[in-house]
Amino acid sequence: MLAEERRQKIVEILQKDGRLIAKDLSNMFQISIDSVRRDLTIMENQGLLQKTYGGAVSIKPQSKVRTLPLPESKRYSPPAAHQDAISKYGASYIHAHDTVFIGSAGIQYGMLKYLPTDFPFTLVTNSMKIADAVRNKENITSYLIGGKLRPNSANSMIDTIAIEIVSRFSFDIGFVTGGGITANGISTATPEGAAFHRRVSELSRKNICLAPHEKLGQQMFISSVPVERIDVIITDQAASEKVIQEIEKRNVEIIFADAQEE
Repeated sequence: MLAEERRQKIVEILQKDGRLIAKDLSNMFQISIDSVRRDLTIMENQGLLQKTYGGAVSIKPQSKVRTLPLPESKRYSPPAAHQDAISKYGASYIHAHDTVFIGSAGIQYGMLKYLPTDFPFTLVTNSMKIADAVRNKENITSYLIGGKLRPNSANSMIDTIAIEIVSRFSFDIGFVTGGGITANGISTATPEGAAFHRRVSELSRKNICLAPHEKLGQQMFISSVPVERIDVIITDQAASEKVIQEIEKRNVEIIFADAQEE
């Protein structure tokens, strides 16, 4: 099969499925992974697709950047497989007697079903929903950060009172995330949220960023956690290869969590 014929077939697969895996193309066309990746690079330069770490996805129209947090009904809706895999991998970092911070984002809430049950640790959160879910876990000592209750918003505290209270703690692990994640770090929708999570990162011995591919390469309204404070980014195979390469240049460890269905 000629190169142009391969690339036309790749376009057809993307039109049908929206994504593809380089290893599958290698098997399908009986060519090396390097040859597949050269094809994908050429097609990306032609504007036909976006390369990911594991293959490629179809190019989607740029979505409008949100300036407000998601409503609770959407924030805590059942996660996609890749988001669930990231939450599960994140929870595996917790060890006996650790003190960890888990915030109010949906992907952080997704960690709850994977939290260790066979050893004691301490969990600090600014989310009433997460605090309520863990308060009766016998192996977890839990603390809820107080602050101003915001109407029509996520049930989390991020104001100056919350920052003052959280500053009294120190964490072995801070699980951080945001609406946008780039080689410069994490960004979010509000100045209050940015200030709170920046403070959490300063108090954490190790910062682990939960980063589903749809957040990578996005820039939200205001920066929160600079990349220099991020130790590990957990993402998935659909992450943009270009963004991953830019982040790796900043000496951040990148881990890919595989969804069970993949």
